[in-house]
Amino acid sequence: MTNTPTNWTSRDDAAVEHMIRRGASRRELLKMLMASGVAVAAGGTLLSHATAAVAATPTTGGTLKAAGWSSSTADTLDPAKATLSTDYVRCCAYYNRLTFLDGAGTAQMELADSIESDDAQTWNIKLKSGVQFHDGKTLTADDVVYSMNRHLDPAVGSKANSLAKQMAEIIKVDDLTVKIVLAEPNADLPTILSLHHFMIVADGTTDFSTANGTGAFKSEVFEPGVRSIGVRNDNYFKSQGPYLDSFEFFAIPDNNARVNALLSGDIQIAAAVNPRSLRMVEGNDAVRTSISTAGNYTNLNIRLDVAPGEQMDFVEGMKSLINREAIQKSVLRGLADIGNDQPVSSANRYHNPNLAPRDFDPEKAKFHFEKAGLLGVEIPMVASDAAGSSVDMATVVQQAGAEIGMNLTVDRVPSDGYWSNYWLKSPVHFGNINPRPTPDILFSLLYSSEAPWNESQYKSEKFDKMMVEARGALDEEKRTAMYWEMQEMVANEAGTIIPAYISNVDAVTSKLGGLEANPLGGMMGYAFAEYVWLDA
Repeated sequence: MTNTPTNWTSRDDAAVEHMIRRGASRRELLKMLMASGVAVAAGGTLLSHATAAVAATPTTGGTLKAAGWSSSTADTLDPAKATLSTDYVRCCAYYNRLTFLDGAGTAQMELADSIESDDAQTWNIKLKSGVQFHDGKTLTADDVVYSMNRHLDPAVGSKANSLAKQMAEIIKVDDLTVKIVLAEPNADLPTILSLHHFMIVADGTTDFSTANGTGAFKSEVFEPGVRSIGVRNDNYFKSQGPYLDSFEFFAIPDNNARVNALLSGDIQIAAAVNPRSLRMVEGNDAVRTSISTAGNYTNLNIRLDVAPGEQMDFVEGMKSLINREAIQKSVLRGLADIGNDQPVSSANRYHNPNLAPRDFDPEKAKFHFEKAGLLGVEIPMVASDAAGSSVDMATVVQQAGAEIGMNLTVDRVPSDGYWSNYWLKSPVHFGNINPRPTPDILFSLLYSSEAPWNESQYKSEKFDKMMVEARGALDEEKRTAMYWEMQEMVANEAGTIIPAYISNVDAVTSKLGGLEANPLGGMMGYAFAEYVWLDA
């Protein structure tokens, strides 16, 4: 049974789909339908069907321009050293991982044909055959062994070193088989291997002035801190994609400028749009938004190893001075879940729902500031547009402090160089953390004593031991209980304040198809180039 009008034909369906592809607005389409004698209700149904059909039908060709929010002269094509979203976008386009995460957060095979283990400690990885690098070299186990070992070499400086240290042995079994033996069992290994840093490079690669990967695109232009251009790899091993002829990626740090570039047609994707700018795109049929909540957050970091964070009363005071509800509603326009000062968001199955967020309590904050002898002392909070919404968050905190006599200043610095010059270095500063799929990855990267991105210099032997034990626990109930306790430890002991888990908003042209949410972050986990297409 269908509610399609009897005088409506498949030819008419095609006409509607063509108009959608050409960018016709919903109002224009309904007007055309009603002129053909279609009722409004039926017209809405027809449009939904046609829009779905268009969205499900990839088209090939065209060049896409996308703008992120940050870049640096330290931009790299070396997956092991990737730090910013711009690095991740390039890595996803030019290389492949052994696995990748689908929209549900499940590890699927990519370069691997299978990854199996009987005890979560010894893993056998079978590779796909016939995969070629951009220079024509065929993928073998040697490439995987070399890529994994790079993360263990101190000279490389891999950002995933703390994760890779779990790999006690990385052995070539035959040309298409690799065995990885972990120091301790870890059932999350297939998920860990889906992270951007674990892209596979060719055996012996030391020059990353260009990219020689197996990915959907070949690197044509790479200008660190400026732009990247990739062109379609016609010898790609997957049966579908990429659909674009080429793509260009660069950063427009100013949020409004990024949105205006989209509205003017200069770009087709404006990544990580500030919620305040949504009114610029609302009601505009030429653009739409892609919204996902996967655990991204902007946090206020207080280093515990230098003043004023050396005094725990200052940290406690700041945690009570954060008006989380105001940040969620006013700064983030409701596009966020209130956070409880630990990195495992409510989107993760290991999130501790019993850990209540700190109350906004200015009088309690004042008590701790006075106890620390810091009430009225000028203390700068370093913020930047590079850490999304941090300037607005800092202003909310500053205003709350002023009401109790706390002299917090907002030291707004440029986006360029923020991550290399201020993040992890300034005594009180903001960060912005992309989603990670497991608690172990978050804790290993951000909170263990050896974590490369230990933003508050949190150190706890108990925490370190629990982290190792939890990753190897095959009993789900035990593992969950340990992760819940570790979240409490971070919330109460570390100097990282996470007021909200932010919904990522990418604004895109309405002609863009194929973009879906992904647990690794916005822009489809930064892998959009391979999967999206542009309608003519």
